[in-house]
Amino acid sequence: MKQTFGYKAKARQFFVVLLPIFITQLSLMATGFFNTVMAGHISQQDLAGVAVGVNLFMPFFGSFLGIISGLTPTISQLYGADKAYKIGFIVKQGFYWALALGAGFVALGWLTVPYILPFLHLEPRVEYITSHYLMFLSIGIMPIFVSSVLRNFIDAHGYTRLTMCVTMCTVPTNIMLNYIFMYGLCGMPAYGGIGAGIGSAITLTLNLLLNIIVVTTLKPFKDYHVFRHLPGIDLVEWKKQLGVGIPIGATMFCEQSIFGAVGLFMTAYGTVIVAAHQAAMNFTTIVYMIPLAVSMTLTILVGFEAGAKRLTDAQQYIRLSRYLTFFSVGGIALLLTQFREEIAAFYTTSSEVQPILAGFLVYAVFMQFADSINAPLQGALRGFKDVHVTFMLAVLSFWIIGLPVGWGLARFTELGPYGYWLGLIAGVIIGAICLEIRLRQVQKKFRFTVKQ
Repeated sequence: MKQTFGYKAKARQFFVVLLPIFITQLSLMATGFFNTVMAGHISQQDLAGVAVGVNLFMPFFGSFLGIISGLTPTISQLYGADKAYKIGFIVKQGFYWALALGAGFVALGWLTVPYILPFLHLEPRVEYITSHYLMFLSIGIMPIFVSSVLRNFIDAHGYTRLTMCVTMCTVPTNIMLNYIFMYGLCGMPAYGGIGAGIGSAITLTLNLLLNIIVVTTLKPFKDYHVFRHLPGIDLVEWKKQLGVGIPIGATMFCEQSIFGAVGLFMTAYGTVIVAAHQAAMNFTTIVYMIPLAVSMTLTILVGFEAGAKRLTDAQQYIRLSRYLTFFSVGGIALLLTQFREEIAAFYTTSSEVQPILAGFLVYAVFMQFADSINAPLQGALRGFKDVHVTFMLAVLSFWIIGLPVGWGLARFTELGPYGYWLGLIAGVIIGAICLEIRLRQVQKKFRFTVKQ
């Protein structure tokens, strides 16, 4: 990355950073997409089993990775302030606390999942698929947590094309392995939905190996020698990094857990509703990759400009992001309304699931418009390392307003399961309004600090 002058140069650098991130995120989501489609074409039970497993797994997994992502604004600001000599030490400490987080995550899953599943009153086959899917998936947790440290290290320097290349290698491998284990090819038994957990665990380990190759062989990363002369544990540095990372992870947990909670509430409506809801959320998540990629790009670029004390440049990047997300997501949403029945047919062959899924996809359109406003604001605030208030706003908008509204609409109106979608949309919109107010406050404070 480098300092740019004018919107044209900024747009060029913005897209240089953005496009690899977008392709990376889309590729990662492609794994979940194909898992859902493959499970849906095996049986409703396999689709529902994988769906429940994902809804239990992703909120905690995403939040733990969110804690590690706190490294991105820290490294990006140091890079922008020409303090690269501090980066190697921070990355090495990141290995330690990422491994500690990974161990805690695996232990949490093994201790709690056997007690949670009986309370969901799932069909016996669905419960079996869910538990074993999560069991095999947990094998890949420690590798992907260390890999996440390396990925944030690479992305914070603006070399997002490298992480894109790593992902482009691992995703096709993951899809192929999942297909082998789910359908029983190459002499392997057909594990159904459980096979998705086996294939994903192998791929997460491969991801770590490829990232290690990148940072030990390519400049400028090999010059940091992040695997040489590992220092002792520095709890003071842990406190600094976790002070940024934990609020980010907690914010992600608030966002992802509400979607997971809604997915679990859907179990009260039966396997057909669960399958339709999961397929709709899967498609929505794929479209969300655009605002998410913009958010991640803003964290890097705003962090770089904030480290160099260039507020005007940071504001110009934020303006670019607003136009990009709104028009791109708006175009996709309009296409979605025209082809929702075809999309539903692609996800499942069940005549029971298809019409319900098509109905959920209508609500997904409004969800995407709200996300196109919300996500870039979060990325900008993280670039300024303003993360604590963002977390409190996430609690307010999603858990204090969004989920209760959805539950009330589902329970006391004829909307039924569709009421939860309206609650989610309301939460995202309210969150966007609060984040916009907060961003203006942060920019005003930053301008005052720079003048002093």
